[in-house]
Amino acid sequence: MAETNDTAIRIGISACLLGKKVRYDGGHKQDRFLTETLGQHFSWAPVCPEVEFGLGIPRPTIRLQRRGEDIRVVMPSEQRDITKGMQTWSRRRTNELAGEELCGFVLKNRSPSCGMERVKVHPEKQGPSRKDGRGVFDEALFNQFPNLPIEEEGRLCDPRLRENWITRVFAYHRVVRLWQSRWTLGELVAFHTAHKYLLLAHSPQTYRDLGRLVAAAKKHPRNELKATYERELMDGLKKIATAAKNTNVLQHMAGYFKKQLDGPSRQELLSVITDYRQGLVPLVVPLTLIAHYVRIFDVEYLKGQVYLNPHPKELALRNHV
Repeated sequence: MAETNDTAIRIGISACLLGKKVRYDGGHKQDRFLTETLGQHFSWAPVCPEVEFGLGIPRPTIRLQRRGEDIRVVMPSEQRDITKGMQTWSRRRTNELAGEELCGFVLKNRSPSCGMERVKVHPEKQGPSRKDGRGVFDEALFNQFPNLPIEEEGRLCDPRLRENWITRVFAYHRVVRLWQSRWTLGELVAFHTAHKYLLLAHSPQTYRDLGRLVAAAKKHPRNELKATYERELMDGLKKIATAAKNTNVLQHMAGYFKKQLDGPSRQELLSVITDYRQGLVPLVVPLTLIAHYVRIFDVEYLKGQVYLNPHPKELALRNHV
């Protein structure tokens, strides 16, 4: 599970997803993609809000319940409302997690403590439940770390959401490392330049907005510049990199080889990009060909583009998007 790997990127996680027997019934919800695949690259900071709050193992179930205009955390079997205590504990625990230098978080879906969205909310008296709640710990986590890449384990089964979240984790890790140094405006410019095509694939508007921010960097107080750049960077990368936007980026990159490639090779590259756009091949196919030409023609600008390697190739994330 790589929990003691000090060199790996630190990721918070609902403890049950690691196989820890902390659920209300003494069971777990181990996710082998997380423990066996991502565990090779991440080290885990496990949290179980219900156990750490003091509810024990096993324990009566808790749920979200509507009370007037409020949504409360209740333990029906004991007719207990534990909302205030859970909120206080969650704020304290997320403050502690600030010392963990987290670069992401994976939460258990549908949990009244951890769920990000669509958590079942029971009616006050009678009637159908509604899936419009969120976990109390999740809410505190978002408030404490608004830029942190946070995702539910269920949503990570979707290849595009999985690739997006892992892209954001590594981007967040890079930008945090930049701030940890005695960074200069020149280093910020270099960082922004390296992320050009990655940002264009996710949000061209964010790339333009950040470009204007960096160009006017001397007009902004240092802390304000840092906060704004990080927030807009992470917000932009939340947008899914669509086939259309990826195609635009691939065509821009292909333009660097138009003078070096002969006619058939140039046509082959454009055909592969078209095949990707039409859904006939995954993104890894045109990217592999472009990366080959980057090496062959030693295109320094493209060699520095994060878009070509935003996360470890061993994860094979672009084989499925």
